[in-house]
Amino acid sequence: MKVSAFLYPWDVNGDPRAAERVAALGVRQATLASAYHSTRALTPRHPRHRIVTARHAAVLYPPDARWEGRVLRPHPAGDWAPGDAFGEAAEALAGAGLEVHTWVVLAHNSRLGEEHPRTSVVNAYGDRYPWAPCIAQPDTRAYLVDLAAEAAVRPGAHGTELESLGWYGLAHLHAHDKIGGVALGDAGQYLMSLCFCASCREGYGAQGADAGVLAAAVRAALEPVWRGAPSDGGWAGVEKLLGESETAATRAWRAEVARSLQEEAVAAVRAAAPDGFQVLLHADPVWYHCGANAGVDPAHILSVADGVVVPCSGGAGLLVPFAEQGGEGSVVAANFTVVSGMGGGPRTLERDARGAAELGATELRLYHAGLASDGDLEAVREVLAGL
Repeated sequence: MKVSAFLYPWDVNGDPRAAERVAALGVRQATLASAYHSTRALTPRHPRHRIVTARHAAVLYPPDARWEGRVLRPHPAGDWAPGDAFGEAAEALAGAGLEVHTWVVLAHNSRLGEEHPRTSVVNAYGDRYPWAPCIAQPDTRAYLVDLAAEAAVRPGAHGTELESLGWYGLAHLHAHDKIGGVALGDAGQYLMSLCFCASCREGYGAQGADAGVLAAAVRAALEPVWRGAPSDGGWAGVEKLLGESETAATRAWRAEVARSLQEEAVAAVRAAAPDGFQVLLHADPVWYHCGANAGVDPAHILSVADGVVVPCSGGAGLLVPFAEQGGEGSVVAANFTVVSGMGGGPRTLERDARGAAELGATELRLYHAGLASDGDLEAVREVLAGL
């Protein structure tokens, strides 16, 4: 079973031992960030630093001329990843015998929302989510499609993994996040993630729903939740809170917007890539889920991309719908966190990997080789040697 470890360029650049250390884990591939959101990251073995602060969403290479004169465009990184940080790290990793794939974060960009507020998701109360670009807006979609193609197809890369290629919403670990005071559940999260920007209002109208009436219905549906009533039951819970007709209108609009964006972005990557270039999506089989692992229809996405990367640290059950729909050659990669301090289980990886394989996983992803302690990495190395 092919195994890949996630990395940032700053895990590798400036550390002459980093690439060989990753290769020694027993992985065949490194999934290396080329476009990433703002973060603060630990680098526990780096000879020059221990903490890297990426102050804004950035591309980790010099963007090309396609962005000249455009209002929406990616920003290069600052001192945390100067120059062609991706290219430098990719060369070192390839030199250690690893196959390098790009890791591209798309619809998750706080700087975009701060500089261009109109691009952001707007909830039913009128609150903007600057971290969440609305993927229905034509200019934003064009930006995301071009970013996907440029950031995915970097020199030396054999494939890509596209993260957050779909709707983003409320659930986001924002700076000093303090939104957990009310248990929203799946249904409440969906309602708080519905967008009411001008493009989405027009889209709901095309589905026969008055956007103003719909927003009022969302607010009314959430009132019991704010008072402490439970909000759960998945999609049935959404229909119970909002009503079947209103719920159907939101589904018809949002599902088509996400599907078409995924098709456009993957097509753009393929057009820019050499033959044999692999395209995977970070995905969740529950179509209405928002976030880094975009909610998708498994049959559809496996007809568009070469496969998916599926979050499995909380259990590998999400693999099953993809495994059932995947044809010969489809990749279903189980993604496990192996950083103990982040709730991961490097010492249960053997059991977890075998369980994932029984549920249809064809590959493994390990999050994250740069963040893990020496003890965590040693546990991973021992497990991979046995597998």
